[in-house]
Amino acid sequence: MHTIVSSTTRTVTIGHDQPFAIIGERINPTGRPKFQRQLRDGDLSRIEIDVAQQVAGGALLLDVNMGAPLADEAELMVRAVTLIQRLTDLPLVIDSSIPEVLEAGLAAYQGKALVNSVTAEDERLHTILPLVKRYGAAVIGLPNDEEQIPDAPEDRLVLARKLICTATDDYLIPIEDILIDPLAMPVGADTGNTMRTLETLALVRDEFGVNTTLGASNLSFGMPDRHALTAAFLPLAAAQGLTSAIMDTRTPQVVTAARAADLLLGRDDWGAAWIAAFRAAQLSPGGATPRTPRGTSDGKAIISDVHSIPTAPDQL
Repeated sequence: MHTIVSSTTRTVTIGHDQPFAIIGERINPTGRPKFQRQLRDGDLSRIEIDVAQQVAGGALLLDVNMGAPLADEAELMVRAVTLIQRLTDLPLVIDSSIPEVLEAGLAAYQGKALVNSVTAEDERLHTILPLVKRYGAAVIGLPNDEEQIPDAPEDRLVLARKLICTATDDYLIPIEDILIDPLAMPVGADTGNTMRTLETLALVRDEFGVNTTLGASNLSFGMPDRHALTAAFLPLAAAQGLTSAIMDTRTPQVVTAARAADLLLGRDDWGAAWIAAFRAAQLSPGGATPRTPRGTSDGKAIISDVHSIPTAPDQL
């Protein structure tokens, strides 16, 4: 099953037979006081830096969140979407918990966006899904409802089933336009959280075959050496059905782990993309850690020119 998102000139295909789709998370003021102040002042200059860094790191899509306290989030979303589309042709993920902000971003966007996100709460389903349908977008679904984030993978599957059935039956949204987030919870709070996430991924894959995503750094929140934990987790998750993740592509260790999973799971024929990325890194100044290949709509790769908990406190 393929989920297709696009800008005016670029199409990205997310699927179990496609390169892992990295969603750059950085365009988000959460945990970034200076960026929040800039946004409240109407200063979007930091976005240009974030876009450049996420693209250079290997992002296939860019998550855009303008949730700065005391700011006009809808206006900022329109301005950010318009600016980012001038800076890059990568498709965008419109990220907000406020329906009016989502609609503002979708109306300003040129292409087929991914909406981040909708829960299985009845009110949210019947508020967000009409927007998804109206603008022809794809959507990330979170299996939690008014009462809880379920602990058991089977209970998360029940809510994923409710979400998918409501979207497809009530709003005629194609099932391929629905991505399920299995809800990666911090391993530092409960070491069983990793297995619950993996089991949920497998259950969703086996019953629906839909594409999936999550905040890559959520699982390692609060733990030391977070990048190592996230890098170890991604190939495990990819093997259980994870096809995309929201992450900070400034972290080569994590991005490289995602691309290693492509190779090891048979999604990089003959290792061509892996080898090309390594050779490109050797030719770059300083011979830095290999940057990752950027996927294309046909599943091949070229060399490259994000609702997660922030990887670390960040003043910028």
